[in-house]
Amino acid sequence: MDIEGNLNIIGYGLAAIGPGVGVGLIFGLGVQAIARQPEARGLLQGQMLIGFALTEVLALIGLVLAFIL
Repeated sequence: MDIEGNLNIIGYGLAAIGPGVGVGLIFGLGVQAIARQPEARGLLQGQMLIGFALTEVLALIGLVLAFIL
């Protein structure tokens, strides 16, 4: 059984699952929290965006590493 192609791309595909799930959890739970306490919307939106940015950085680092290695 021959494996052809670049295994780095397969690794990145598997590594992209984590940030995808993380973004879904961040926004899903953020919307739920805003629905429960609408007065805290400004604070929660800021925290959601920071969490989104940090989660997406993980995906970008994985993409860069896939091309470097």
